[in-house]
Amino acid sequence: MKSHVLSKSTFMRGVQCIKSLYLNRFHPELRNELTDQQQAVFDTGHKVGKLAQELFPGGVEVDIRALRNVQEAVTYTSELIKEGKEIIYEAGFQFDEVLILTDILVKGDGGWSIYEVKSSTSMKSQYILDTAVQYYVASNMELPVENIFLVHINNQYVRSDEIDIEAIFTLESVLEPVLEIQKHVENTIPDLKRVLKLDAIPEIDIGEYCHDPVDCDFTEYCWRHVPSNSVFEISRLKNLDKFKFYKDGILTLDQVPDDSPLNDSQRLQVECYKSKSNHIDRGAIQDFLQDIDYPLYFLDFETYAPAIPIYDNSRPYQQIPFQYSLLKEREEAELKHYEFLGMPQEDPRSKLIEKLISEIGDCGSILVYNIGFEVRILKELIRDFPEYEKQINGIIKRIRDLMVPFQKRYYYTPEMKGSYSIKAVLPALVPELDYSDLTIADGGSAMNAFEQLLDETEEKKVREIRAHLEEYCGMDTLAMVRILDVLKSQ
Repeated sequence: MKSHVLSKSTFMRGVQCIKSLYLNRFHPELRNELTDQQQAVFDTGHKVGKLAQELFPGGVEVDIRALRNVQEAVTYTSELIKEGKEIIYEAGFQFDEVLILTDILVKGDGGWSIYEVKSSTSMKSQYILDTAVQYYVASNMELPVENIFLVHINNQYVRSDEIDIEAIFTLESVLEPVLEIQKHVENTIPDLKRVLKLDAIPEIDIGEYCHDPVDCDFTEYCWRHVPSNSVFEISRLKNLDKFKFYKDGILTLDQVPDDSPLNDSQRLQVECYKSKSNHIDRGAIQDFLQDIDYPLYFLDFETYAPAIPIYDNSRPYQQIPFQYSLLKEREEAELKHYEFLGMPQEDPRSKLIEKLISEIGDCGSILVYNIGFEVRILKELIRDFPEYEKQINGIIKRIRDLMVPFQKRYYYTPEMKGSYSIKAVLPALVPELDYSDLTIADGGSAMNAFEQLLDETEEKKVREIRAHLEEYCGMDTLAMVRILDVLKSQ
């Protein structure tokens, strides 16, 4: 069989940007380095896909890893259909030099149904085009396709004992919208084939399509001409307005005209960069400080959000707190550190709640960075463990948000580059503290490390991972202490 020119994924890539399509085929070495977080997303998709097969048990899988090439998947699929197999996983079809692999193929009384599995919790517009390509290829291979479904996660599902396969997934027929764009798919294929016959990389400038509908994996190459402190870093400016600046030849913050339509916060960011000066509203900072009471507690949670819930009384993608760092500060006294770190083999939440309640006292302000996250975690703990409602509500009432002085621009420096995240504020105010030296340096990596503990059996490796997690979570609370010290010195 002649090799394919396009696949479903490259078709989708080409629709988003033909330059990305060309680079993917001829210059894969220019692709961004895959991050741990991106790999985790791919791994999640694989796990969800395997679980969804249990909706239709007893099928035969076309395992392309066991075949010499992907074309053999098409041949093997054809053989399985001729043998009378009625459920096939990863069935392969090729038409018009376009190759597809369907997640689940099921034969019914009136023909075959295709099931496309997504690890998301809702329908997204790009999924229609994704499934339309599959329908186009399969139906033109004279496969009588009677329906095509999107299978995605039901985030309202609550686990109780074993996973309920029927309840954790939502199935939606997308046949009608898929049929409506069949002509569009047919007309797009030759256009994308022509791109792949070009002698040079298409001259396509950056645009909103670099991140819509998905983040392109060639951005480091295509955006290499965009310097630091560009208009793309203006905080909360719509992408449309950022690209308007760019198309008008305005690339760096010092090129932004004084009469540009920016809000006060954005204007402050630009003016501070131009003047190389800091903005400090000491009155507003003092008002903030007067609202906190000793003893002070600095609290940070780390969470794990598996697509397939692993604990009873939890939902898909629910943020499960598995760790906290808690620093207690009394006036004129040394800091006292408390911490909790569970193991993924058992639900850590009840032990975490009990330990936190015992250590956080019943008076004094509790400082967090980004109150929305911590309060949401605490409220979900009340929902799932109502017996602790009174104590947790007492904690919530004492919480103050250390992010506020930076979010509201009471304190701003050009080094923050428009951001008020702790990862931007800390190096600007306390440059000697640095996350980059840590093995685990962000929440996503912490989540991945905790998941790694699920299967890790080597005791030394377990101790290593736990030590890195404790170091990272401790850094978050220490960072808050040092940031507050800077505010108090104003």
